[in-house]
Amino acid sequence: MHSPELIVHHIPVCPFSQRLEILLALKGLRDRVAFRVVDVTRPRDPALLRLARGSTALPIMRTPQGVLRESLVILRYLDELFPAPMIAAPDPYRRAVEAMLIAREGGFTAAGYRYVMNRDRARSSAFRDAMLAQYAWIEDFLAWQSPGGVFLSDRFGLAEAVFTPMFMRFWFLEYYEDFALPAQGFARVRRWREACLAHPAAQQVCREEIVKSYYDYAQGVGNGALPPGRGVSSFAFAPHWRERPWPPRDKYAPATDAMLGLIAP
Repeated sequence: MHSPELIVHHIPVCPFSQRLEILLALKGLRDRVAFRVVDVTRPRDPALLRLARGSTALPIMRTPQGVLRESLVILRYLDELFPAPMIAAPDPYRRAVEAMLIAREGGFTAAGYRYVMNRDRARSSAFRDAMLAQYAWIEDFLAWQSPGGVFLSDRFGLAEAVFTPMFMRFWFLEYYEDFALPAQGFARVRRWREACLAHPAAQQVCREEIVKSYYDYAQGVGNGALPPGRGVSSFAFAPHWRERPWPPRDKYAPATDAMLGLIAP
């Protein structure tokens, strides 16, 4: 049963919320937390804004003691609240190694979002290089800390729960920017990424949902905002993403709401 004491307000396709779902799936405790959907295409509920102290960032979690924000904070809270099994590394040194990799996530995420939101075709190669630099850092780190392994440690752990949703969101780079890791020099991070994407606990979203939902990010706007000339967000709940056509891959030639299947042609 859902615990009435633990409530997460979230966007279903949000990578930061997916981290929490992955952690709970790894523990077999998905039903211990109630997830309440927020529609980012509509004005935020004043009650939710009060709960979040004016912030629109999601997810946020209501607990018996108060409200928690920031997905990494909530992730560690849940891991400690339900410690059997712990998803974080079991000993202090390996937890510190794990923390070093997790500390890189912010720059990795920012590089990917800047890349997809870029609207200047001439700058695309510079954003590609910045994304490759992030992957190169992770390649070097994994080769240092776990050269012969698949995951950072001997199992899918906290670092994997943090990065896997971003690997999935970056399907939009493959689709809209033809981004791919080069054949040479990225074998270790490619092995890690592929194992993360395939893990049974991380199947909350699929490539089609990501590509269709994040079309507006490829138009340079996010969080439910509308690109110029559009009236319906790609994050709208209806029509359902399964009922829409795949968006045009050329993100520099904007599509209409009708072309995206968001309204009747």
